[in-house]
Amino acid sequence: MPITLIIIAITCFVSFMAFKNGRLMNDLIFWPPAITRQHEYHRLVTYGVVHADFNHLLFNMLTLYFFGQAMEQFFGLEMGAFGFPLFYIGALVASILPTYFKHRNDVNYRSLGASGAVSAVLFGFIILHPWSTINVFFALPIPAIVYALLYTGYSLYMDRRGMGNINHSAHLWGGAYGVIFTLLMDRRVLPYFLDQLSHPAF
Repeated sequence: MPITLIIIAITCFVSFMAFKNGRLMNDLIFWPPAITRQHEYHRLVTYGVVHADFNHLLFNMLTLYFFGQAMEQFFGLEMGAFGFPLFYIGALVASILPTYFKHRNDVNYRSLGASGAVSAVLFGFIILHPWSTINVFFALPIPAIVYALLYTGYSLYMDRRGMGNINHSAHLWGGAYGVIFTLLMDRRVLPYFLDQLSHPAF
């Protein structure tokens, strides 16, 4: 079974359990003071297997399903069988660390969801396939590289405004991690990406 599907299955199972079990949710969610004061470092990863609601879970897992297996194959060739899970876990940590340092003593701050790691998967895919088509809301087809620019611009804008309950910082740092990690895995990726940009294919 593809590791992507295993990650999806684990995330769905734990998320559904946490929907009904507030104590489990509180034990897994990203809560900075628990890391700072109680050294509960597992929260830097476990926040990614719980979600706010079904729609939050569905959006993340659909995105992971559509793009995860392509990245799993790429990292499998570069790093072996454990390449993709290491990338994914690293993305969870890398995408939330800036948030931790910003809110490490904020008792009112919490964050959850796999969005940061999913952004890493998506942006890694875009580096490898910049002119592939992404269907936004299953209805609006746009080139992947255009989607990446729009997504980044929107996330930067919303992060600076600091409004809403979405951790846009995790999206941005997750995407950056996905790009950097993918480029570092194979020195041929960057020249290939630049060559692809110079030859648009809609």
